[in-house]
Amino acid sequence: MTTSNKPGVLFWVIAVIALIWNIMGVMAYLAQAFMTDEAKALLPEAEQAMYSDIPAWVTAAFAFAVFGGFLGSLALLLRKKWATSLFLVSLLGIFVQQIYTFFVSDIMTDARAADMVMPLMIVVVGIFLFYYSKGAAKSGLLK
Repeated sequence: MTTSNKPGVLFWVIAVIALIWNIMGVMAYLAQAFMTDEAKALLPEAEQAMYSDIPAWVTAAFAFAVFGGFLGSLALLLRKKWATSLFLVSLLGIFVQQIYTFFVSDIMTDARAADMVMPLMIVVVGIFLFYYSKGAAKSGLLK
């Protein structure tokens, strides 16, 4: 009896959803990075201040998070072991960004519980994708 390392439907569903999720992250990054002064002026004053006060290192962490996740998702679809390394880069970027959001900045000072859902979901998805790719590599699904 021979065994096959052919991924099942669940693998492909997770990989495609991961790619879509990370494309949305890249779009959010690009929207923030290339926001014009005119667009910022249309935001409420508190949001204008928030965007103006983001340090460069946080923006860099955001870039590592989304582009690492996007490339990791592509690598997962291509069944490459380096997906795990890219998801690790993404996860580290996520951690740095969320440490700033929750502990360094005043962004969450007046936040409601609903405002914390997306940042926490980003952390959970980042952890999941890292460990999922690690498990897929260990089981031979990634080469």
